[in-house]
Amino acid sequence: MSFQLRREEVLDGDQLRAMLAENPAKAAQAILIAAKQGIVDGQALLGQILLDGQGIARDPVLAKRWFQIAANSGHLMARNMLGRCWEHGWGGPVDCTLASLEYRQAAEAGLDWALYNYANLLATGRGVAQDQSTAFKLYGAAAQAGHAKSMNLLGRYLEEGVYCPADKKAACFWYERSAMGGDFRGQFSHASVLAESGNIDEALVWFERALAAGNLNFLRVSYLALLEALEPRVRALSDLWQARINSLLNSND
Repeated sequence: MSFQLRREEVLDGDQLRAMLAENPAKAAQAILIAAKQGIVDGQALLGQILLDGQGIARDPVLAKRWFQIAANSGHLMARNMLGRCWEHGWGGPVDCTLASLEYRQAAEAGLDWALYNYANLLATGRGVAQDQSTAFKLYGAAAQAGHAKSMNLLGRYLEEGVYCPADKKAACFWYERSAMGGDFRGQFSHASVLAESGNIDEALVWFERALAAGNLNFLRVSYLALLEALEPRVRALSDLWQARINSLLNSND
């Protein structure tokens, strides 16, 4: 028997998210009902579970349509996700120019993830003219809003001082904030600063957190950095990095 809700029983976005964590299949049916009844948060959630295949068959094309529907009703995260669909080719061709338009709209409304994603395109010149100065400002705005990934990138700009005045103290502040916020790149950056200052014991703790959370791309790049570390205990972490890389590669076979 199919799961049904009367209109007056449709759950709000927070309730649907809680249900999704407990029972994805049941939540997917409730989200579908909410979306069809015009609940904008439900429409955005439906796009997400269709994209992820969470509690429902994965369908990136349909996910993209629901993101568009929710975005048309003013849902900022749905607009950001529509941008990601265009950027990564989920549910259609890659088009970074269209992605930039979606990100920019959501960024102008203050959404931290959109600020970050639009800044990424500006920093790399994908779909838009490269503009490191504006990217720096957008990362800063997202960092001020609490976005951990942007905090790490803001720290990098401040440390390198190429597109803004160099400020090592401010860079260290944002690296630490990013690490505390759970970003594995921020954890590695914070650990590197600690190691440089001689605080090796604390640095090792943060390096290991970055190792546990990091993805394959990050681990490959940071592995090379560890091999060049002057401190023997930091350099020795490269063995753990290599083991983790091998484990991820084997799991993808």
